[in-house]
Amino acid sequence: MAHELETFTDGTTAFASARVSAWHQLGTVTQNTMKAEEIMAAAKLGDWGVRTIRTVGIDIVNGVEVQIPADDKRMTVRRNPVTGQTEYLGVVGTDYTVVQNEQCAELLDRLVDQTGGAHFETAGSLRKGKSVFVTMKLPDSMQIAGVDRMDLYLIGTTSHDGTTALRVDASPIRVVCANTQRAAFAHAVGHYTFRHTSQVTSQISQAREALGLMWKYMETFEKAAERMLNEPLTAGTFEKVVGQVWPVKDNASDVTKNNAKQRLGTLKYLIREADTQKAIRGTRWAGYQAITEYLDHYQPAKDDTARANRVLTGNVGDLKLAAFDLLTV
Repeated sequence: MAHELETFTDGTTAFASARVSAWHQLGTVTQNTMKAEEIMAAAKLGDWGVRTIRTVGIDIVNGVEVQIPADDKRMTVRRNPVTGQTEYLGVVGTDYTVVQNEQCAELLDRLVDQTGGAHFETAGSLRKGKSVFVTMKLPDSMQIAGVDRMDLYLIGTTSHDGTTALRVDASPIRVVCANTQRAAFAHAVGHYTFRHTSQVTSQISQAREALGLMWKYMETFEKAAERMLNEPLTAGTFEKVVGQVWPVKDNASDVTKNNAKQRLGTLKYLIREADTQKAIRGTRWAGYQAITEYLDHYQPAKDDTARANRVLTGNVGDLKLAAFDLLTV
């Protein structure tokens, strides 16, 4: 199955969470909050020694193997944290700069080194080590109109196969059901990207400036959420929004139409009856939260692991963005 959390030959999973188990029930759950080096060890992300080596192709000429070097490419490899063997990760350009997993965690640490009370919350490996993520929970939270509490997080992600840069996102997480929120605003920045072709540590000052923009992003998000919380949402409008987030063509198959009907039924339950919407029921904010809760916890999936990976790497974020835009007033 694509995009799974990495599982090693000894049955362990490259994932760790502080105090609260993730919905996929995998990896290590600690009793206490963790520092950078602790979460790297718990998630089996430490001491990979990611590096680049020569890339060569093998050709057969007259029955003899001949090495053909690819001078403009390099191969990224790592040390498997369980077996110790060298493993292939990807092929990159010669100007590619390796970013170790530890650097990703240290970056978050340095960005908030004056924020007391911040701690690492989760970390993990995806796609057999090709991608990793680290999240840090910040000490402050926002209260949407004094009713709905949302914790604040920094999320660091990077890849070792050249597919993505090192990136830091700011995200609010709803306490009741741990939904990762995403929203796009015309004049706000919710992330900062470090290219693998530059020195990450030299960009810390720039990242701090970007972090200031992230707080503006949070303020914009909070104001938009409060407007949604103060605006009523009718059943008809909610069904219309659902139809726009998940459009179904008139000539769609019976299976597709039946799936859409079941999805709408679940969403109606979430917005009308679920305890998670109790304090915000009847509002546009409840409509948005019902959709995000469905995407994170109720949409059909082979198993909880598949659902978790879909949230982390699939199109869930885009669907949340669409719902947010449609419900924002």
